[in-house]
Amino acid sequence: MPTEISFAADPREAGLDPEKVTALLDRANEEVQAGLLPAAQIAIARHGKIGAMRSYGIAVQAGIAQPVDNETLFPVFSCTKAVVSAAAWILIGEGKLDPGERVADIIEGFGANGKDAVIVEHLFLHTAGFPNASMPPLEWLDRIKRQARFASWRLEWLPGSRFVYHPTATFWAIAEIIERRGGEDFRSFIRNRIASPLALDGLSVGLDKAKSRRVADLVFVGDSMTDEQLQLMGLPAGTQPAVTEQALLGINDPAVREVGIPGGGGLMTTGDLALFYQSVLGHLDGSRELGIWRRDTLIDALRVRSGDLSDPMIGVKVNRALGVIVAGDDGLGAYRGFGNGGSPLAFGHGGAGGQIGWADPDSGISFAYSTNGMDRNFIRQIQRGIALSTLAAACAL
Repeated sequence: MPTEISFAADPREAGLDPEKVTALLDRANEEVQAGLLPAAQIAIARHGKIGAMRSYGIAVQAGIAQPVDNETLFPVFSCTKAVVSAAAWILIGEGKLDPGERVADIIEGFGANGKDAVIVEHLFLHTAGFPNASMPPLEWLDRIKRQARFASWRLEWLPGSRFVYHPTATFWAIAEIIERRGGEDFRSFIRNRIASPLALDGLSVGLDKAKSRRVADLVFVGDSMTDEQLQLMGLPAGTQPAVTEQALLGINDPAVREVGIPGGGGLMTTGDLALFYQSVLGHLDGSRELGIWRRDTLIDALRVRSGDLSDPMIGVKVNRALGVIVAGDDGLGAYRGFGNGGSPLAFGHGGAGGQIGWADPDSGISFAYSTNGMDRNFIRQIQRGIALSTLAAACAL
C-alpha cells in the first residue's frame, strides 16, 4: 500500500470530481456485490496523489478467506509489462541499451533456430516471431537451463513482419537483457530503481515468499462463452484465451510469485500501480522528476512504432510503443483497453481477467483496477473494462 502522504485528503484535492469518482467506485463494486466477482481493488490518481482507492469483497489470503483491504496485493498479469518495460527505459536513457540492437548480440545463443534477426524493439512490439515459445517459471532460476531455453525457441515468421501477441516469451528475453545491461537481477533492478525511489512498497515483480500472505488468490468464475457468443464478438467458434487457466492459476504458488514472471507475474496494489504511472507522467511533463527516467527517452518510448500492423483477433491497429499500448486518435481506444473519453496519448497495458493500468498525459489521470476473479465471460469482462476506464477518464475537474 502506498504511504499516507501519497493520498489526497479527498478527490478534489487531487483535481478529481468527487461525484464522478463516486460513480467510478460504485461501478467497481457492482459486480462484487452481485456475486459475479469475489473481490476487486481500484485506485485513481492525479497531480501525483491518489484521489481515491477502495477494496471490495473477500479473497483467500494465506489460505484463509477474508475481506480484502488496501494492503491486499492482486495479480495484475500483463499490466506487469509496463513496469518491466519502464525498467528497460532506464537503461535506454543511460545509453546502456538500444532498441535497434540484435538480441543475439546481448544474449549468447539466442540467435539459434533463425532468431538472429530479432532486435530488441521486436520484443517490446510483439513482432519477434515466436509467440508460442515458453519458459517454465522455475526454470528461470537456473541460468544454464534458461540459456538453453532461449536457444531452443523457433521462429514462426519473419521478425517485424507481423503482430501476434506474445503472452510471456519476449519479456523473459527483456528480463535477461535488463540483468545483463543493468548488472543485477531484474527483480532487484525494478525494486532498487523504481519501487524503492517511489516508495511503492506494494509494487512487486518477484515477491518475497513472506509477503505471499498479502496476496488475493486467483479463482476462475462464470461460465465459458458459447460458440454463438464468440461469433457475435467476431471471434471464431472455439476461440480460447492466449493463456490457459492452469497457467494463470500458477500465480497462486508462492514459488512462482517469487520468480516474478516478467510478462505477467507482478503482484501489487492498484494504488501502487496508479502511482507508478503518476511518476511516469511526472517525468514526462517535468512536473515531478526524481531522476528515474529521461524525458526524451520517455517521449521516444511512448511513440507508436508498430505502423499499420493490426491484431489478427480483432482487426484493429495495435498502436504498440516500447512495451505499452497507446490509445490513438482513430476512435478505437476502447479496443485497446482505454475506454472512451480519454486522449489519444493515453498509454498503458491491461492484463488477463480484466486488470487495468493506464495514464493519460492530457488529463494527468492514472487509473488501475484489479480483480482476483478471472471471468470466463469475455463480453462481461470487456464491458466492465470499458465502463470503468470511461468513467475514470471523465473524473478530472
